[in-house]
Amino acid sequence: MSLYAIGDLHLSFGQNKSMDVFGGRWKNYVQKLEAGFSALSPDDVCVLCGDISWGMSLEQSAEDFRFIEALPGRKIILKGNHDYWWSSAAKTTAFFEKNGIGTISILHNNSFPFGENAAVCGTRGWFYEEERGGAHDKKLIERECMRLEASLKAAGEREKYVFLHYPPKYGAYVCEPITALLRQYDVRLCASGHLHADSLRLAFNGQWEGTEYRCVSADAVDFRPVKILD
Repeated sequence: MSLYAIGDLHLSFGQNKSMDVFGGRWKNYVQKLEAGFSALSPDDVCVLCGDISWGMSLEQSAEDFRFIEALPGRKIILKGNHDYWWSSAAKTTAFFEKNGIGTISILHNNSFPFGENAAVCGTRGWFYEEERGGAHDKKLIERECMRLEASLKAAGEREKYVFLHYPPKYGAYVCEPITALLRQYDVRLCASGHLHADSLRLAFNGQWEGTEYRCVSADAVDFRPVKILD
């Protein structure tokens, strides 16, 4: 059993928003995802770091979730900034149960044990990318920090692996409220997505303040889930 991560699948079986129109790395991306996931076994776990479906509702995203359901392994999902289908964890869980989707779990104010000693933690996170420090940003970051800390506390004494949509470190930018929690809870690794195209050149991959950071946006990792832990 291994733990994997990948972000930003941007599926659109129920919407006319295929990422194929961008060409380049995104050409035939659904087929690339199928090939990438083929390396996983049924016992493996893959965290999907947000921006999962372009659907505007759970119903519009149903075919996207059925595609994910058919991929090997267990999947743990978290919200991204383009996941407009998201309403609440409870409604999404009920939708999955109603539609026979059994391999997808939701990471939201909780954590999931992995193996004997590790735990999967996380939340969406946030960027100062719109107001750059305004009141709206402050409120959102405070809320995301509360959710992340709830997840970290839920993990107890297990070794903590954090998965976000927004990277807390990007170029010269650092989201200090998020990174402070990573330090406080001795987080081993933080994987995130969100970044694409030219922004990938500013993605940070490496050790910083005791935590390993990885960018796992689908187009950054050739649409192959990245192995995080055996």
